[in-house]
Formats: sequence, structure tokens, C-alpha cells
Amino acid sequence: MNLDLGPELEAFRTEVRAFLDDYKDTHGFFHHEGDHHAATIKLYRALGARNWLALAWPKEVGGEGKHPLYEFVLWNEMARRRAARPPLGSGIVAKTIIAAGTDEQKERFLPALRTAQIAFSLGYSEPEAGSDLASVRTKAVRDGDNYILTGEKRWTSGGHRADYLWVLCRTGTQEDRGRGLTILIVDRRSPGITISPIPATGGERFNEIFFDDVVVPVANRVGEENGGWGLISVALATERHVQFSPARVSQDFEDLLAWLTERGLTDDPLVRRRLSETAVIVAEVEAHALAMLEAVQDGRDAVVEAAANKLAGSEAAQAIARVAGDLGVPESIVAGSQIEFLWRQSISETIGGGTSEIMRGVIAGQGLKLPLR
Repeated sequence: MNLDLGPELEAFRTEVRAFLDDYKDTHGFFHHEGDHHAATIKLYRALGARNWLALAWPKEVGGEGKHPLYEFVLWNEMARRRAARPPLGSGIVAKTIIAAGTDEQKERFLPALRTAQIAFSLGYSEPEAGSDLASVRTKAVRDGDNYILTGEKRWTSGGHRADYLWVLCRTGTQEDRGRGLTILIVDRRSPGITISPIPATGGERFNEIFFDDVVVPVANRVGEENGGWGLISVALATERHVQFSPARVSQDFEDLLAWLTERGLTDDPLVRRRLSETAVIVAEVEAHALAMLEAVQDGRDAVVEAAANKLAGSEAAQAIARVAGDLGVPESIVAGSQIEFLWRQSISETIGGGTSEIMRGVIAGQGLKLPLR
């Protein structure tokens, strides 16, 4: 599979690879706790210094005004090197503020997001609202120039480190579902916020965040009251091409191949057959990525292509990690090995960003036009 995107993008890819040679020890792609966070922030700020965190932002707000495919090239190479994932702040948050924020919000947040001086965490999921975000219960009640925020968020990645929380909350009734949701920017250090850790099998830390009558200025509302559902839908659409990079899967496969080769197992016919089957899965992921990129390049709605890409990529990550265990190699389940770590990481891939079941529903309903119950 040839991801050749033309001479200009290939030249940019070469530039990105040269840039990453100075950040070989970042290791910030996988969400695990430890010393990697400081190195990742250093990388983000170096990207900000080049204005690469704002590649596709409009020039009038400080961006480069480039095609979104430049973002794909950047973050696909980041995934290949295991360097870092796209920060939410300069992606989903900034692009929503650019599209629907006030002039004051643009002036207050965009320069710091463009240079990685502040960090955001998404406050979407809740105990009773994971993939079904229309069920969100965290409530914001208007009180003059403020909202009073109460409720709970769960599985919040990076919430304990973020400067601000991008909170999807209910300003309408529960029966309103998606029509009664609003986005608020909440200072993480506000009185009434409690954050507790949730350790995960992959070594990362998730969080549950409790809001107890937290005061949030109305000036921190993004877009109209009860207009949050449309904003998060558009935001996800503008970030589809960078969230699930095919290079992550191909690099997983390369790691698996190197691991089996080191143990002298690749001459075994059974191993070679499994590797051939897995290589086909990797090629399928790259094909889905190309279909998604074609839709992005043409300016078409890529909802179905993105769902297929996410489904194929996250399940391929599990399939690759499973090969070593299926072949009966004891080291594959011993804590501390790269293959064992990839397996633990791959489990959360089929959940974060929409579960496999939700992705299949999108493909069936919007792609195949099948009736869904």
C-alpha cells in the first residue's frame, strides 16, 4: 500500500521525519504515566514554535492555512515514531473556538493553544453516558452571569494535568437528549472540583471528576446554550483524519515481526502463515485510511469512512498484539515486554473515541442505510 500524497506533502513528511530525529526519546504516543509527560510537553512546544499545531487553522487566527492532509502527515509520522498523539487543545478545542467562539475567547485561548502553553481535557463521558453522549446528566443551571455546574465525568484522560476542562453538560431537560447540551470551558482549579484517579490496564491514568456547585462564567460558554451537540459533531468531523493513524498499526506489526525474528520463530510455517494473515489486516487499515483521506481531500463528509478506519485500526491493534500469545510464546504475557505492553494498550483502543459497536452502527446506519433498533 502506497501512501504517496504528492510532492509537496512528501516534502513535508521528510521535514517532519528530520524534526523527529531530535525527539527520539519522547515516547508520548501511548497514554502511560511516568517521565514521558514532560518530554511530550517539550515536543508539543517545539511543534508550536514551528506553528505546526496550527497547520490547518485559518491564517487570520494565526494558523498556516494549509490543507488538513498536512495534519495527517504530521500525526501519522508521530504515530510511527511513538512520539505523541494530537493534543486536544489545538485540535478539537481550538477548531471549535475558531468556528463558534466569541472574539474574546479567541483572543484568550487561541495563542496559548497554538504554542502549547495550556492544555485541555475532554469532559464528555459519564458513568451512564459513554458512547451515548446524548444521555449526559452533568447539569449546568444559569444564575445571572454564571452557570452552576454539578455532576460527574468519568474516564477523563489527562484531566488531572489539564489547565481547562472542555465540559459537555446539560442545560435542557433529560428528555431533550442531544438538543439540551452545552459546552462550557471550566478552569480545572475552580472550587468544587474533585479529581480521583482510575488506573487502567495499559498503564495510563483515567480520571473521574466531580463537580459540586462549580461556578462557571457565562463568558466561558462556547456557542449557544443547548447548541453543544452540533459543535461536538462538527469538531469530531474536523479531527477524523488525525485521530487513528494507520502508521500506528503498521509500526505495531513491525514490532511484532522484529520480536518474533529475535526469537527465531519466523521460519516456522505456522508463524509465517499468521504473519501473512496479519499483514493483510494491516493493508486493510491503510486502505481504509486512503479512503478517508480521499473524502477529506475532496471536502466530502467522511463520517462513514472515518468510522471504518477507526474500527479497522483499533481491532487490528488487538489482532497484532494477540498473535504472539496465540503462538504460545510465554514472554508475550510477561509484564515488561514490548509485546505484552502493546496488548494491554490495544484493549482501550477499541473503546476510546467510540466503541467498535458504535462504529459498526455508524457504518450500518449511515453507510449501508440499514434500519437500526
